Amino acid sequence: MKLLIVGATGTLGRQIARHALDKGYNVRCLVRNARKASFLKEWGAELVIGNLCKPETLLPALEGMEAIIDAASARATDAIKQVDWEGKVNLIQAAQKTGVNRYIFFSILNAEKHTDVPLMEIKHCTELFLAESGLNYTILRPSGFMQGLISQYAVPILDNQAVWITGASSAIAYMDTQDMAKFAIRALEVPETKNQTYPVVGTKAWTAEEIIQLCEKLSDKTAKISRIPLGLLRFLRGFTHFFQWTYNISERLAFAEVLASGKALTAPMEQVYEIFGLDSKETTTLESYLKEYFSRILKKLKELDYEKSKSKKKKKTPFKSSV
Repeated sequence: MKLLIVGATGTLGRQIARHALDKGYNVRCLVRNARKASFLKEWGAELVIGNLCKPETLLPALEGMEAIIDAASARATDAIKQVDWEGKVNLIQAAQKTGVNRYIFFSILNAEKHTDVPLMEIKHCTELFLAESGLNYTILRPSGFMQGLISQYAVPILDNQAVWITGASSAIAYMDTQDMAKFAIRALEVPETKNQTYPVVGTKAWTAEEIIQLCEKLSDKTAKISRIPLGLLRFLRGFTHFFQWTYNISERLAFAEVLASGKALTAPMEQVYEIFGLDSKETTTLESYLKEYFSRILKKLKELDYEKSKSKKKKKTPFKSSV
């Protein structure tokens, strides 16, 4: 199958590209910068330059493609509406014109319940637009990536820096992006997934406090916790919304407020695994993911300390000792 992957340089997209190539798919990746995406070419993917916000670049990229996996999302510096709404509309319309047979879209779990949050409202609207497009779609709804926990919790704890959390954190069922990639590819292979929406979440929902405790145990360090009151978060969201140049900050604070609401972001997955033909026992748990990370990092730190102490011993003084 000839497959176009959008967002292939991202945390999730690169795992989808890797898994698709390993399974023998003919992979093309829509990228904005060929140099930054050179690793995809080295893996065996074809690169085509394009931009969701430039519709004229999409038709050539889709030429000859049978399916799309859309894992793209706005970066912190991007305007969410332009990329996640206007850009996705452009892509779906281009898919209609070129006769693409399958479209896999990554949304967000419970997007329809938080339409006051710009990013989640846009994801929900995109779901509706895709469902009405006439394309054979599958919508996958993750709640959070395990990869994001490294910079949020693990690195600050190892560096003795503050870990910022809200007063009341939501339990989130994080999933490894490698496991999400398996669901994306299986959606192309299982006919029953056509025109359906599924949650794609981890085996257990974790609060911020539970993740910190796990990191402390695995690193043998004590975390420095700094709490942001939910009221302050809401004030900052309202304040930044007043100014045009801070709209993007306001939108992301709104999403952060959802994560701090105390309402769990999780869903039952038993039937999903059955439909996709995947084994839940093979899904990475948060404990094993963080254990592997800390073991690799701590081993590396020990090696660096050993090399440093060894070099100090070898260092000779330029002065001779007097008798």
